[in-house]
Amino acid sequence: MNEINPKNTARDITISASASKRIAELIAAEDQPGLALRVAVSGGGCSGFQYGFKLDDAINADDHVYERDGVKVVVDDTSLDLLAESEVDFVRELVGSYFAMKNPNAASTCGCGSSFSI
Repeated sequence: MNEINPKNTARDITISASASKRIAELIAAEDQPGLALRVAVSGGGCSGFQYGFKLDDAINADDHVYERDGVKVVVDDTSLDLLAESEVDFVRELVGSYFAMKNPNAASTCGCGSSFSI
């Protein structure tokens, strides 16, 4: 994992091998090699904050860009305050497959893992 635009390395996030592989598959399916996975935090969910994941072709001035195995994950500066030292993972279970955050800053999470509180 390398940060493309270093701003504050104490807040870095990492990308698991499974997340990197799945991001590459999604980008290939879209046939748009310039895409990155954007991870954002917004208010809401059953625990106060919720994670958002989407493919994006824009990199904004306040974004931090992380890379593993040729794929990029983009996080805006405000979201990074809540995601510092987290890992983006892709989980495959019997009930489904999904991106998940392993967030050491979360005091609690909801049952499905899509929202958290600080």
